[in-house]
Parts: sequence; C-alpha cells; structure tokens
Amino acid sequence: MNSLTDAPDDTAALSQRLGLRVRSARAARAMTMKQLATESGISLPYLSRVERGDGNVSIAVLHRLACALSVSTDALLSDHDRFGADYALIVEMLKRQSPDSLRSIRSWLVSHLDERSSQQGGVKRIALIGLRGAGKSTLGPALAQQLGTPFIELNAQVAQMAGMSLNEVFSIYGQAGYRRLERQCLDAVIAGRPQVVLATGGGIVSEPATYEVLLHAFYTVWLHARPEEHFRRVMAQHDARIATPQLRDEAMANIVSALAARSALYALANANIDTTGLTTQAVLDRALALIDQHIFSTNKGVAS
Repeated sequence: MNSLTDAPDDTAALSQRLGLRVRSARAARAMTMKQLATESGISLPYLSRVERGDGNVSIAVLHRLACALSVSTDALLSDHDRFGADYALIVEMLKRQSPDSLRSIRSWLVSHLDERSSQQGGVKRIALIGLRGAGKSTLGPALAQQLGTPFIELNAQVAQMAGMSLNEVFSIYGQAGYRRLERQCLDAVIAGRPQVVLATGGGIVSEPATYEVLLHAFYTVWLHARPEEHFRRVMAQHDARIATPQLRDEAMANIVSALAARSALYALANANIDTTGLTTQAVLDRALALIDQHIFSTNKGVAS
C-alpha cells in the first residue's frame, strides 16, 4: 500500500463492514430485518441493501439504525472486532468515568505496560509539543546538547521520507497523507533512537492513535505562550504565508482557535512550560529541572 495515496479503507470495504455490523447487532438482539426496518423507519428493501453492503447510507440513516439497535454510530463503522468482546465492555466502562478518573486510568495503564521499563532509570526520549512559535525548534537543540542526545524535528523527517517539502505533501496528498507519513516517521524514531529530543508538529495531538504512541514512548513537554507571543515569533520567521495584513489577521485567529481546540490535548503531556517572555536559557533551565524531577520520582518509585 502506498503510504501517501492509499486510504486505510475504501468506500466499498466500509459499506461491507457496516452491513456486517448491522447484521451482527440485529442478530445479537434477536431482531428480524422487518422489526429493525419498522423501529428505524427504514424501508425493508433499503435495509436489505445496507446489510448486503451495497447501500448508500447517509448520516441520518446511520443515526436511525444506531438508535434502533441501541448502539453508537461508531460501533457500526469502526473496525474493532479484532479486539474481542472485552473491548466493547471496557469502552462502555470508560464512558462512565469522569475526566479526572480517565486521566488516572490512562496513567495507571501506561505505568503497567511493558514499555515502562524503557523509561526507568532516566528519561530516554523527550518530545516537545505545542503550536508553531512555542519554541520547540529553539529549545530542542539546546536541550539535546545539554543531555548529550540527538535532536530531530519530526516534520523534517516527514519531508525527507516524502522527498518533497511539507507544503507539497499537503498540496498533493492532503492532511491524511501527511498524518500517515508522520506516524511512520514517529515509529521509525522510536525503533531507531533509544535516546532523542524530538520536536513534533503542532497538530500531532489531533491524531489520537499517533498521540497515544508519543505519550507512551516519550517524556512529553508542552511548550506554550500567549497567542500574541506565538504570533510575534511566527512573524519573526518572515513566513510568506502571513505576508499581508489579511493573512496576518487570519494567522492570529488560527492561533487563538487552535490553542482553544487543542489545549486539553496538550495538557495530557507529562509537563508544560509557559515560554511567554522567557529567554531560551530560562526555558532550558526549567525543562532540565522538570526532567530531573521526573527522573527522581521514577527512580524512587522503582526503588520502593
């Protein structure tokens, strides 16, 4: 499969999977096709096509089927069967938890998985996350030099793997193509770099599967600043994409909206540093202190 052009699933496969889900859910509830058609308000011939996998299903029809079967729309579309029956029960249990409980559960799970050993005795991999202009590319090399580890920018790895600039990747292959390359590059860094400081793209937190891998394999530090500071730093880079007043207004609005949309995801990082008004040295000192604190608490936990 071509990593850039091929989607994980085509429309036909999605329709087939939906048909299988509907048939399975109906059978589990001992419903006839006629009963499901009546309860969902969908005609019997059309429901028959859906279950065969050749129905052109709208969002409204999907919602009506899910309601009639008492399942989520995600359950009808997702490819989760390979995880077994426990998966569905675990998901339902997690849905009943509060946000604070979910954070504790996730931390507990991470601490009990096999990769825990890769972080014991010290911080092996460090990832810097945050919006553009947060200071990742500035702090990263300084932190790597201080720790005696390589520094890698994930976006540079993506461009290298694609053999073109990031702008070209987005233009030709779109967001989905970029995200697939980003995940491949992250996996390659994890496989080949037991010690590294990694600067990630700002949107990596919006891809749950990739972000989960990052949080699991790295000590993550969220660098952030006030929106005005982000914008000032981006302006200092003389980016052609914000060369006019109109583009600058749009860029500022995008920074504000992106921070609002992603802050809860960024906050899942192990640590965070507000870089507003700080020198590179001050941010570096803060990062090193956080890492030392983490190493101490980790070693203390292992010793006990």
